Amino acid sequence: MAGSRRDFIQSGAALVAGVAGLASSSRAQQAAEPASAGIQVPKMKFGGVEIGRLVLGVNQFYGFSHYNHNLDDVMREWYTPDRVCEVLRRANSYGINAYNYYHSDRSLADWSRFAAEGGKMHLIPQVSAHADAATLVKILHPLALQRQGEVVDDAWQAGRMDTVKEWCKTVRDMGVLVGVGTHIPEVIAKIEEENWDVDFYAGCVYNRRRTAAEWKKALGGEIMEMPRDVYMASDPPRMYSVLRQTKKPCFAFKILAAGRIDPERIEQAFRTAFESIKPYDGVYVGMFPKFRDEVRMDAEIVQRILSRG
Repeated sequence: MAGSRRDFIQSGAALVAGVAGLASSSRAQQAAEPASAGIQVPKMKFGGVEIGRLVLGVNQFYGFSHYNHNLDDVMREWYTPDRVCEVLRRANSYGINAYNYYHSDRSLADWSRFAAEGGKMHLIPQVSAHADAATLVKILHPLALQRQGEVVDDAWQAGRMDTVKEWCKTVRDMGVLVGVGTHIPEVIAKIEEENWDVDFYAGCVYNRRRTAAEWKKALGGEIMEMPRDVYMASDPPRMYSVLRQTKKPCFAFKILAAGRIDPERIEQAFRTAFESIKPYDGVYVGMFPKFRDEVRMDAEIVQRILSRG
């Protein structure tokens, strides 16, 4: 982000102050919203708190569909600040109390508004190459920081995992939980083998970060269009196996293959995820309730699966 760190911090404070007057009107709006009808996502211990095992993802809010550019644009157009805050509130009502935040001007403004209106979420930001961890801790007071999977995978493929390890050491001294995200199962296996000082992992169950040579091998010599968003049905068991073998808490993400799972198979995809990870692991799932109430639907599915053991 352009500008000095001081400007950045001041702009964050101004955003919070500027929306504080919206709190009273928001309370009236929340009172008018339908009740959650007893639907509550079961919890897991994470650090010193309890969070829902279904954690709200961020990609859909800001048009990162991982599908195509047209869907990116549809998501960005539909997800106005009002709708972002509405979905955050509805998620809260179903016991979803953690959010895999991603930092940008827009996301900071939306989060500041939600917080000023009385909203509460434990933040687990994914920290990109351009975001400053110390600044995020100062303005967001997150529960944890997770090095973004794209950054980690770039380092892995460049043979520079030492940079990720140093980032983790720096964040360790900031008083928050430290995590590593990735799309590549071997990354987590290697970090475990080397016994890094980290608290948790976030693993994409589809390895969308294969190199060109790896894709050719996996696809019998073919290269697909948009290779960063090829989702192979044989991938999830590999990542689930790695997540299950570590004793650290883990979050599986893209369990619905970025919207590629057919509607009739969505519940089974959730079931597979929870049957494949540990009892103290969770999932990150983004939601796009333009066409159906995905917030309630996902919460109901997770409650149903986990209440049956």
